[in-house]
Amino acid sequence: MSTTSTNDTLAKARIAVLGYGSQGRAHALNLRDSGLDVVVGVRKGGPSWDKARAEGFSVAEPGDAVKGADLVAVLTPDMVQPKLYTESIEPNIKPGAALLFAHGFNVHFKQIEPRKDIDVILVAPKGPGALVRTEYERGRGVPSIWAVHQDVSGHAEAKAHAYANGIGGGRAMLIKTDFKEETETDLFGEQAVLCGGASSLVQAGFETLVEAGYQPEIAYYEVLHELKLIVDLFYEGGITRMLEFISETAQYGDYVSGPRVVDAATKERMKGVLKDIQDGTFAKNWIAEYNAGLPNYKKFKQADLDHPVEVVGKKLRARMPWLQSDAAKPAEALKKVG
Repeated sequence: MSTTSTNDTLAKARIAVLGYGSQGRAHALNLRDSGLDVVVGVRKGGPSWDKARAEGFSVAEPGDAVKGADLVAVLTPDMVQPKLYTESIEPNIKPGAALLFAHGFNVHFKQIEPRKDIDVILVAPKGPGALVRTEYERGRGVPSIWAVHQDVSGHAEAKAHAYANGIGGGRAMLIKTDFKEETETDLFGEQAVLCGGASSLVQAGFETLVEAGYQPEIAYYEVLHELKLIVDLFYEGGITRMLEFISETAQYGDYVSGPRVVDAATKERMKGVLKDIQDGTFAKNWIAEYNAGLPNYKKFKQADLDHPVEVVGKKLRARMPWLQSDAAKPAEALKKVG
């Protein structure tokens, strides 16, 4: 197995990776293949425990994994991290060790206030766990962003770089940020464009065509199914590449109609979304929602699942068997942590 070039900062370190979901597994495997000493911390008896052991890792309960570790990587879902920190990390992490996050939510919004005698750093690959792993195996890497929130040892930056190199990020690109910028831009991207914005745009487009009398099946293909073709072109080469591969008619429609849909008023509402993220309103509401048992979350989710575009789409996708073999991959790949 090829190894990633790392400096000596973590060469003799013990790294505890807490969580063995998409990102946790990718990080643990890449770090190990880079020659680093890794222990996986997960709940005993769960599927992740057996999976990590089957893949050759030393596995321990989170608190035990933290004891003696020089770097603790927290790769579990955001909402379980505060309890994990209080119960398993804070009492066990040794002074001078590094606490690493892949998303700054809990530190930035003060749901976790790390002990003052440890380094606190962030390394976030800009891609799903499956890609982090496969790119590493190909001898490449996924660009990663890094930050230092607290530097007690004087070596926090070097630790962040060594960790990023260990998972393959240094092979591609490392971009310096801070916990505030990473958290707020990540939340905004998800809400305004990648998830919330895209879903609402698709639903509104579908409703517009169906309400105008067009067949739901045709509407589905035009506003949802073919979106993948455009997104893939964006991913490969930005707007420039997309324009290279669509017709002149489509290009002209892009130029004259796109700004009619996403206009200055849309941008102002985006600014409102960003303001709620920046001033903590979103975090406050999300934490309260989670602590209340997710009543609105479940209602909103069910409404999306019941939307006519999903009802029609389910029937159409059943007629496209080539989609079924890969159906589980995006869902697993897009899990950031866990």
